[in-house]
Amino acid sequence: MISREKISFNTTNYEILLSQNFDELGEEIIKLKNFSKIFIISEKKVTDLYYIQVSEVLKKHKLTHELILMKGSEKNKHIKNVRPVYNSLIKNGADRKSILLALGGGVVGDFTGFIASTFLRGIRFIQVPTTLLAMVDSSVGGKVAVNVDFGKNMVGAFHQPSVVYAGIHSLKTLKPTEWRCGLAEVIKHSLLQGKDFFKKMQTFHLGSLENLDDLKFMILESVKFKKEIVSQDEKEIGLRGILNLGHTLGHAIESLTKYKKYSHGEAVAMGLVFAIELSIFKKGLNLEIYSDLIKLLNSFSIKPIDKKLKMNKLIEHMYHDKKTSDKKLKFILLDKLGEPSFGNEITEEEILKVYKIYSEKL
Repeated sequence: MISREKISFNTTNYEILLSQNFDELGEEIIKLKNFSKIFIISEKKVTDLYYIQVSEVLKKHKLTHELILMKGSEKNKHIKNVRPVYNSLIKNGADRKSILLALGGGVVGDFTGFIASTFLRGIRFIQVPTTLLAMVDSSVGGKVAVNVDFGKNMVGAFHQPSVVYAGIHSLKTLKPTEWRCGLAEVIKHSLLQGKDFFKKMQTFHLGSLENLDDLKFMILESVKFKKEIVSQDEKEIGLRGILNLGHTLGHAIESLTKYKKYSHGEAVAMGLVFAIELSIFKKGLNLEIYSDLIKLLNSFSIKPIDKKLKMNKLIEHMYHDKKTSDKKLKFILLDKLGEPSFGNEITEEEILKVYKIYSEKL
């Protein structure tokens, strides 16, 4: 049984599908019509697990395809690695009717989407996310990008997929680190939405991930929330900016540690905690939300902070954040649970003061 969420805005219409497996992927691709060849872009770890399954489904529907491998991990989502993929597409006869299929997590999805947005000035692509993070966040909304030496996702585009097809069975092979990645984004969405979503999340814990109904709830509620935001603001000129809650510090942590020490989700989780701390300091946010967030992160074995990180060094990397303008640091904060605000200017002195207060408590 497939769960379907439709995303629509301007001239864009596509479906986000949550299924038990890949069995109906071929049927969904055929619905796209008027395409030539399919190019699957993936990484070895994922293809070892799922390429045969996907390939068999495509062969069943006589869908011609080629496989192009990239190196996984965030550090390899770098602009220097796009050239070999462009060359491989050209050598294998890709044309404007070709479709790229991103099979993997957020790194593969972002990278493939960027290639699709630029190859022959833009061709179609399909997201087939295999991690929780990709299912609830990066595969939805059309933000595609690659990294450069001084920052994450600094070169990119808004290029919507033609369909998002998530096979929930692929989550069974995730490592704890990859689970934490996705859970951090789910928790972020629940803070932004507030109301029943955050309350329901407080009833979950690590054991909930083995309950199919609980897992589907987390995924679908996240997708529904992000869908509503993206539908109102595709190109992040306003409302969509709230989805960066926790990311100003999160991206700085990733950049400072060269994407090696923490996963994206772990860094964002620490960024969420700090955003809530700033919200208490600047907005008078209820202290209870802070304690609830710490308890929730602990229930999923997610570290709320690493005291070895030096905030003065992190501030240097924050200045490379996309939300920074006129050399002023800006954060997404919460006025209340479920009531985010963006464009909040925070001084270096305030950052250091708040970090000192709360790091001593944890």
